[in-house]
Amino acid sequence: MAQAYSNWFVRARLKTRQLLLLAAMEEEGNVRRAADLLGMTQPAASRLLKELEDVLEVRLFDRTPHGMRATLYGEVMIRHARMVLSNLSQAHDEISALRSGLVGQVQIGSIATAAATMVPIAISRVKERHPHLQIWLQVETSDVMLPLVAQGKLDIMIGRVLERQGQFTDAVRYEQLADEPLCIVARPGHPMESASGLTLRDIVNASWVLHPPGSVLRHRFDLMFSQIGLNPPQNVTNTNNFLAISSLLLQSDMLAVVPEEVARQYEVFGVLKRLAIELPYRMDAFGIITRQTQLLSPAASIMLETLRDVAAEIYGASAEANASAS
Repeated sequence: MAQAYSNWFVRARLKTRQLLLLAAMEEEGNVRRAADLLGMTQPAASRLLKELEDVLEVRLFDRTPHGMRATLYGEVMIRHARMVLSNLSQAHDEISALRSGLVGQVQIGSIATAAATMVPIAISRVKERHPHLQIWLQVETSDVMLPLVAQGKLDIMIGRVLERQGQFTDAVRYEQLADEPLCIVARPGHPMESASGLTLRDIVNASWVLHPPGSVLRHRFDLMFSQIGLNPPQNVTNTNNFLAISSLLLQSDMLAVVPEEVARQYEVFGVLKRLAIELPYRMDAFGIITRQTQLLSPAASIMLETLRDVAAEIYGASAEANASAS
């Protein structure tokens, strides 16, 4: 038991207000404004900061003409301070939920493909068994959600770990589910709806609504044309909002590239049609992502197991094997 009290923050009697001050300093860039935000005096804030620097034996902030800027040591402490504060906030929310007679709450992030089928099925099953469980669903791109998982702001994410986000690799656990084929869609009645034998050359000059430059999907889309010696389409409207994409398609002869699973959902309701064209590229595999060091709440654990079950039904044995291996 003695070993449990050998951590530096216990010996240093680290204060929650010091963690709050670090977060406020990052936001405000000024000791006085950070102190005002926390309802303390500037001397008290400066003293808390100095005590923390003395314990760590490093400088956490440098004074510049534009205010206080975090050093490399400061950036590390700020990142971990935010994680601790997030965990404390979640603990309070869970306790409040339990006191109110609720089961708890869970924060989920999902890419559009999983949000089309897998996630809604899992949520509906969980709500049938636990109607008072509070579920928060955010549908976004992987690059936006992965930092939120690492920071503890999302319990579970269905998406991918991008190569350019390698700094988060050690912070998360990844269970691969499936890859993500792409297709071209248009409104019902589009002039190309019944065309056969379409190629990329036939559609390069069409009007398009696409994910913005810099996104993984847009990169793969542009690459398809570049690989056969064509410039990517130039007549483009940029958005990653699927409601906006579908509305633009319905109001025009625009085309869009979307994951096949999303397209199938829209086809079921007669909103969009897939064009008969084979695409040479697909998105990288996606999976279930959780934070490596986070102990999931009972609510999040229930949701995670249900997501794994539904994924095994939809994507087959590979998803079930990955879940068992974790």
